[in-house]
Amino acid sequence: MKTETGGGMVIEEPETETAVKPSVETRARAPKPIKESKIYIDGKFYSEANAKISVFDHGLLYGDGIFEGIRFYNGRVFRLEEHLGRLWDSAHSICLEIPMSIREMGKAVLETIRQNNLRDGYIRLLVTRGKGNLGLNPVQCDRPSVIIITAQIALYPESVYRNGLTVVTCATRRTNPSALNPAVKSLNYLNNVMARIEANLAGADEALMLNDAGNVAECTADNVFIVKRGQIFTPPITAGALRGITRSVVFEIAAELGIKVTETDITRHDVFIAEECFLTGTAAEVIPVVRADGRAIGNGKPGPISARIIARFRQIAGESGTPIYS
Repeated sequence: MKTETGGGMVIEEPETETAVKPSVETRARAPKPIKESKIYIDGKFYSEANAKISVFDHGLLYGDGIFEGIRFYNGRVFRLEEHLGRLWDSAHSICLEIPMSIREMGKAVLETIRQNNLRDGYIRLLVTRGKGNLGLNPVQCDRPSVIIITAQIALYPESVYRNGLTVVTCATRRTNPSALNPAVKSLNYLNNVMARIEANLAGADEALMLNDAGNVAECTADNVFIVKRGQIFTPPITAGALRGITRSVVFEIAAELGIKVTETDITRHDVFIAEECFLTGTAAEVIPVVRADGRAIGNGKPGPISARIIARFRQIAGESGTPIYS
């Protein structure tokens, strides 16, 4: 059976209780979150209990796939076009053909949020290589799979945004771009996971990851910024940093505030002697750092430039984006 949603997206639904009918949204409303989320898999919606993929999917067997994490605030998806553009770039880089257009993907994302009656939350959008055999060769996979998951999220409590977090430098180096370019947001995140484990064992909130040259690349899931003499510095993409969407928003905010941003190599020493430090990421948003490897950064409290960036980011995120219920 096929059902057409309010956005014009046609979704095939199996006539079983494992799939649910998409809603037809014609006007804005104030939804209440549902208890069990509905997950989009290849054009159908399933309850959490029935949302399954094959054990032969190469996304599971080899981490062969890509993803995006996206936030939505106040009934609007933040920077949806940029996230989808980066997803398509990642797909092109690994020769993965996404089985739908960018426009269709955008509609699927919006419909998934509507299915879950959310106005604020997080989207995990995945494209796997699809079902194949136990061999590594991706040509054995018939068709890529698209999975969209939505949830409410609070990566850190509000007190951390007020008081700052701690970081440690981990021994795990960031993957060299010549081996696997970090610009590709692949499903193979073991490099970041190993660094995250080191942070956990050290009792820190996050881990600084260095590249092969010993310079700061990024954290396990965030870009790194430092402030010195009223200017902002951040590692270049060539250092192994992801071209973060929130990172680019900080560039825009800094320009608006008249603060210079310079992309340059940063060492641990630079972090230690910085007046301020903050991290950016879709899940974490913009969050201050007050201690690195046991050393206080600045006066050990979030600095004024970090506070201005955080406040402006929240304002922009809460007021702009692609409408969900319209």
